[in-house]
Amino acid sequence: MTIRILPAVGDPDAARIVSSLLSQLPDAEPAPVVGDSTALLGALAEASGAGARPAGPTGGRGPAPAVEGLPEVVLVHERIGPLPALELIREVALRFPAVGVVLITTDAGPALFSAAMDAGARGIVGLPLGYEELAARVQAAAQWSAGVRVHLGGSPDAAPGPAGTLVTVTGAKGGVGTTVTAVQLALAAHAAGRRVALVDMDLQSGDVASYLDVQFRRSLVDLAGIEDISVRVLQDAVHDHHTGLGLLLAPEEGERGEEVDDRAARQIVTALRSRYEVVVIDCGSQMQSANAAAVELADVALLVTTPDVVAVRAAKRQVRLWDRLQIRKAADTTTLVNRLTRSTEIQPPLVAKATGTQMARTAVPAAFKELQPCVDAGRMQDLDARSTIKQALWALAAELGLVDSPAARQGRGGQRGRTALTGRKRKAITAGAAPGPGTGQVPAQAPGPGPRFGARRGSSAAAGGTGPFGPYEEG
Repeated sequence: MTIRILPAVGDPDAARIVSSLLSQLPDAEPAPVVGDSTALLGALAEASGAGARPAGPTGGRGPAPAVEGLPEVVLVHERIGPLPALELIREVALRFPAVGVVLITTDAGPALFSAAMDAGARGIVGLPLGYEELAARVQAAAQWSAGVRVHLGGSPDAAPGPAGTLVTVTGAKGGVGTTVTAVQLALAAHAAGRRVALVDMDLQSGDVASYLDVQFRRSLVDLAGIEDISVRVLQDAVHDHHTGLGLLLAPEEGERGEEVDDRAARQIVTALRSRYEVVVIDCGSQMQSANAAAVELADVALLVTTPDVVAVRAAKRQVRLWDRLQIRKAADTTTLVNRLTRSTEIQPPLVAKATGTQMARTAVPAAFKELQPCVDAGRMQDLDARSTIKQALWALAAELGLVDSPAARQGRGGQRGRTALTGRKRKAITAGAAPGPGTGQVPAQAPGPGPRFGARRGSSAAAGGTGPFGPYEEG
């Protein structure tokens, strides 16, 4: 989406700096700077055609204001005149409600921030101006403006900004079940009647296409060099799978994954969230700038690990890496334990202590024999509804808020889940597996034996001692 920006700056020196920074913003179309409040209001009125249109009746729902010609963002400098900056912001917000206004000021304190928000501003940028802060405030205001325009009668093809739920699935290391988890979460959300996009952002070794038996010539790389991802461009790149999922795949040539940088990833994610209710991204286990940006933007960042020392140590390293790079805090990360058995010495509470993350209440049982036929055939969507793995992952989808409809708890397709516990389900529950969506129960973690690795003076794990993953307080 191209962001049209109209700066209103009264100070000539500040106007030159603003113009220079705006010219560097990606996907931005800055207009020439206007020097006073009268020129700004006149330019907005001319762009909207409001001056020639009679007002609607008081209290009624008159015609939607003309928003197509208006800029998405207006920048107002604190030294604008003759109207004071806050009064000008209030006037713009009242007359042109589809325009996001950002105030440029030397005083970015709480009092002025509150006054600017009350006047109708969508953000504040402090002086001296910095590129990162200006870009962030402009992008946020533009996304808000795009959403408002859809409701005010703007173009239905205009992207309303991030609205869909973004879930990233990252593996602590390779082979822990990241792709299976991502695919089943996407299928569960689609079964709930939601529009779902499944993105393979494991750019060098993505396997979503293999798991769903897809051969498609378009990939993420085709969107990387596009400045304005329109609806048509997005439709050309997304494969409509027969399951109902929209698939955006990793490139077949792994070396081309380097073409997708963090800026391209953010733009792609924003475009997808504007068109789909749920976006599930398989980030693989190797962090690159693209999937790191996705994890940073995610509503839910899921980290998948298996209950063994090597995988949990890798999960701990991943969490620390995110924290050092300021991608995501451990407290904002949810960890899923895959291939859990009752006899496993490393149970979810120990994983939570080692990584410092939240633990999903659902744990996925170890039952690869249920998966193998579907994996070998490349038809993960055909996994039996009675599979304990599918039941656990669909229960996880409900836990994460991706399933909010009873239809999603019916198992596969339109079949209704069984309310009675079959022998297989009893066996799964006895073994510590999560009861399926059909049972309507929340999966409980198996108590299992206490952790014995590195135990000193009895249970060192409970006492906060040093275990196989290092001192727990470091997690």
